Amino acid sequence: MTDRLRFVLNRLGERLWVKPTVFCLLSVVIALIAKFADFWAFSEKFPDISSDSVEKLLTVISGSMLVIAVFAVGSMLAAYESASNSATPRTFAVVVADDRSQNALSTFVGAFIFSIVGLVAITNGYYDKGGRFALLVITLVVFALVILSFLKWVDAIARLGRLGNTVAKVEQAAEDTLRRRRNCPTMGGVRSSGAMDGTPVEVAEIGYIQHIDVASLQSLAETHELRVAVAMLPGRLTLPGQPVAYLSADRGALSDEVITRVLNCFVVGKSRTFDEDPRFGLVVLSEIASRALSPAVNDPGTAINIIGALVRLLAIWAAPPEDEPETGPDYDRVAVPELSLASMFEDAFSALARDGAGSVEVMICLQKALAGLAALGNPAVSQQASTQADLAFRYAEQALQLPSELSRLQAARGEVGS
Repeated sequence: MTDRLRFVLNRLGERLWVKPTVFCLLSVVIALIAKFADFWAFSEKFPDISSDSVEKLLTVISGSMLVIAVFAVGSMLAAYESASNSATPRTFAVVVADDRSQNALSTFVGAFIFSIVGLVAITNGYYDKGGRFALLVITLVVFALVILSFLKWVDAIARLGRLGNTVAKVEQAAEDTLRRRRNCPTMGGVRSSGAMDGTPVEVAEIGYIQHIDVASLQSLAETHELRVAVAMLPGRLTLPGQPVAYLSADRGALSDEVITRVLNCFVVGKSRTFDEDPRFGLVVLSEIASRALSPAVNDPGTAINIIGALVRLLAIWAAPPEDEPETGPDYDRVAVPELSLASMFEDAFSALARDGAGSVEVMICLQKALAGLAALGNPAVSQQASTQADLAFRYAEQALQLPSELSRLQAARGEVGS
């Protein structure tokens, strides 16, 4: 799946109306195509089902599905609000994209539409003997799907919006993005040298870069004989007049049309997304830990669980790429900078060290976690782990009052090294 297609599908997945609309259209089609059973050569061998029996079953479904769908929406909204209040509002995107809840809601709405269309069709004599039998079979299948969806949805809604479930979803979203970027650090382009020369491509709006269509940049570069140097990665805040890329023409001058088409390869939105921004997942997890450590919540256990999640994510980055490229970059005319490891460690641990400085159990867990990262054998990761361990220890020195607690923390700090 291309990054562009994945980005579009993920945005559609965050819209609650998309799947129900698709299911509604399918329901109308399925209810109407039952008519084709009347034209089968062996349709006369079907049992002669009375219209009244099918009508009663469809009436039961139509009378209950809309109520269940409304109840499902109310429960989902309550779960979304709970996720935003207990974790952070930035988790809304991953919670609302929950497939089980969306599939259940879509099934309920689709069954309602199917029953209405089926009732209108059968009461107006749309079906003959074969069609009525086919409609009955389809209705029984729909009824069974509704029951199964309801049972699965009850189990899902009991967890949706709970803090543990939300943390797991954020970690999974961050892990998926982190693995993709780890295996392709420059998004398929060549590694940027750091020098940004050429004609700047400037944005005209304030927002966050959500997606970069590197494949389209390569196509434009090949067509117009350009070299593109990406200046901002997904997750960066853009301001009017700031360049997101620099263009260098192999020959000739650059037209305004080419610059505009290059700018269109950068999708800018009002908020950050998980799709191509590995740092955003680290930030959201850190926010959840900070909220758990606030005096109003006072839940150090959640912060300790978050530290474990952050260690798992950064260990992925410390490991070598899963797929070693056998050839050169896919996009040799596009230069893309790599993620800053120092920024990733700051996103993950700086706020947590500040807000958890007064909790000795959190600080000891943090020091041990950083010691584990330092021991993975990646020199760059070890250096950043040591830097964050120093920062956390300095915060704790100012917050911890008992010498015994500070000595315990100092012993844990010694495991990280320098």
